[in-house]
Amino acid sequence: MFEKLDNIYSNVYSWWWQSSNSNDQLGPLHVTLAIGLFAVIWILWVLFIKSNKSQPPLPPGPKGLPLVGNLLSLDPELHVYFAQLSQSYGPILTLRLGGKLGIVISSPAIAREVLKDQDTIFANRDVPVAGKEATYGGTDIVWTPYGPEWQMLRKVCVREMLCNTSLDSVSDLRRKEVRQTIKYFYSQAGSPVNIGEQMFLTVLNVITNMLWGGTMKGEERSNLGAEFREVVAEMTALLGFPNLSDFYPSLAMFDLQGVKKKMKKLVHRFDVIFETMIEQRLKMDGVDGKGNDGKESIDFLQFLLKLKDQQDAKIPLTMIHVKALLMDMVVGGTDTTSNSMEFVMAEMMNKPDILRKVQFELETVVGKANIVEEFHIHKLPYLYAVMKEILRLHPVLPLLVPHCPSETTTVAGYTIPKGARIFFNVWAIHRDPTIWENPLEFDPDRFLNSKCDYSGNDFAYFPFGSGRRICAGTAMAERMFMFSVASLIHSFEWSLPEGDTLDLSEKFGIVLKKRIPLIVIPTPRLSSPTMYE
Repeated sequence: MFEKLDNIYSNVYSWWWQSSNSNDQLGPLHVTLAIGLFAVIWILWVLFIKSNKSQPPLPPGPKGLPLVGNLLSLDPELHVYFAQLSQSYGPILTLRLGGKLGIVISSPAIAREVLKDQDTIFANRDVPVAGKEATYGGTDIVWTPYGPEWQMLRKVCVREMLCNTSLDSVSDLRRKEVRQTIKYFYSQAGSPVNIGEQMFLTVLNVITNMLWGGTMKGEERSNLGAEFREVVAEMTALLGFPNLSDFYPSLAMFDLQGVKKKMKKLVHRFDVIFETMIEQRLKMDGVDGKGNDGKESIDFLQFLLKLKDQQDAKIPLTMIHVKALLMDMVVGGTDTTSNSMEFVMAEMMNKPDILRKVQFELETVVGKANIVEEFHIHKLPYLYAVMKEILRLHPVLPLLVPHCPSETTTVAGYTIPKGARIFFNVWAIHRDPTIWENPLEFDPDRFLNSKCDYSGNDFAYFPFGSGRRICAGTAMAERMFMFSVASLIHSFEWSLPEGDTLDLSEKFGIVLKKRIPLIVIPTPRLSSPTMYE
């Protein structure tokens, strides 16, 4: 085509040149006009054909600099920064993150289009270097690509470990650890305690008991538990840290910021524990599902090792899978739940009327002469509303875990390229004044007599995500939160140390944290000291 156009142009130009050297002065003018008209028609034709064949544009977004895009303008409080951008560019926008494209979604309607209408396309992850290093190459339930391997892992977790039957079977473990925590707070009555730290230890003990029967007590509980919390905090910080290796994959081999190296050291500290527990289980008769006493075991690690040895499985469970799942449980289940407990205690202390309502409900259902048991929690609708409200106002993962389309597709009339990193700003959606009345207020009443839940079907409220990648640990988190918070509020009055002020500010990360730890003083409120034993 271009060769033909060149020949036409050459012939016309030759004709124009010859005419311009003749005595006919009108010839060149006619030819010039003809060429100009031809050029205009050709350009319009090309643009028309191209516009009909080309894809829709990318979502709008701020202009970036060459090579770095919008990286230099990112704010550390990413959830707030994204919300501000959405006010300027709309509910779906594009950010150029070095060599990556980021798509930020802040609308329930568009979230539904992605996570429901096109769920299969968006069921993958854009795995960060830190995430891959933390989970033995991304072989866990969080980062594994959607497909048979992921389905196998999901089945193992949801149907075996985190189903209601399994969770019911370890209710005594939860009760034991929560009562141990209540006993500790009683021993510290009148003295300042760190709520977040102690609830982290409680959840950690419950999870490790479920995994391999281990638990920490006394001085070991304080020392090793504090170390575990520090490691988990560092790991989650690295997972949310802006890493050049993620924005420029060709630079990943150089690990310029040392993120991979740091994560590798942190993982090693857990890996030593995992290896020790696995070795112990392999030496035990209990690998066949029974303990030395011949009774059925509820040890999750034993179950995993037994499953690993099944030869007829279509997708085999490997030892790497086993350790990656252990990592998911220890890292993913501890900091998240304890942070929500810390936030809810702070918000209720900031609004004593809400705290009194919870206490009144507990006194009505449980009574001051009794302690809270798990069977009580289903009779506490106001406390359920409190839990839903804290997950609305301070969602555990403010941007969820980013999704990644497996093919180029169209969303809300815009092109979303294959491999883009998709952020869902649930923090912004949960605070949208067009959806929620007085969205910045902590008001559990909004969830009373409401059908709104966190099952992933309501895209105005989905703190645990939605679709195929919805959080697998929702049921366990719900039980731990409800039972623990009910026990704390029923057992004690809580006050700030003299001179302290209550701070409710957040610190962004892949896991949302309270910026300043909640230090409070417990005062026993039950009728008898024996109820704290």
